[in-house]
Amino acid sequence: MLLEVEGVSKAFGGLMALTDVSLTVETGETVGIMGANGAGKTTLFSLIAGNDRPTRGRILFDGQRIDGRRPDQISQRGVARTYQIVRPFGGMTVLENVAIGCLFGARRESSKPRALEQARAVLDEVGLGKRAEEMAADLTIAGLKRLEVARALAAAPRLLMLDEVMAGLTPTEVAEALAMLDGLKHRHGLTLLVVEHVMRALMQMCGRILVLHHGVTIATGTPAEVGANPAVIDAYLGKEA
Repeated sequence: MLLEVEGVSKAFGGLMALTDVSLTVETGETVGIMGANGAGKTTLFSLIAGNDRPTRGRILFDGQRIDGRRPDQISQRGVARTYQIVRPFGGMTVLENVAIGCLFGARRESSKPRALEQARAVLDEVGLGKRAEEMAADLTIAGLKRLEVARALAAAPRLLMLDEVMAGLTPTEVAEALAMLDGLKHRHGLTLLVVEHVMRALMQMCGRILVLHHGVTIATGTPAEVGANPAVIDAYLGKEA
């Protein structure tokens, strides 16, 4: 098992953001996390990536505990994430933004010229090769989302966590993003953990989905099982549905 989240809870003062959440992800899987705003999806991502620590429970990656470790230590073990709010280094080029991932991720590339070479290859894969020398701040929303994926991919992860990388995209851009991610997964042997509000995309990408509601797991299963689950229908549409 590549990722194991065991009975994880997270409290912020008196507010429980997550309560006794468990999740497993096998190597090569694509697993989705579904829930309304405030359900605890991004909090779970932050705990796995080391941006925060669980109040209770434990998290294992490739059999080793990672809860309590720093984000850079977890990244170097092979875990990378994107962020819901894209914040590139606006004063740097697209290429320089991606090279940072090569220098400080699992690759730990010590040569800047080599890191820039690797970054160019990653940008070609996500469709930003021709914009490498542009300033990151000048990219469109779709371009920024691709840059966010490229920065995470440059860290050479085994587990890539995608936090709403399709938010704000047009239907055409969503279809292009799905094709890009499918290609990246197969070329790099990635395992994907996906938070996404674009339900069509989530259902198409994932073999299994975990549904959170107010920080509690209310369903888990295949997309078809989750879509037919009465608790999910109730939480999303109300009992009248």
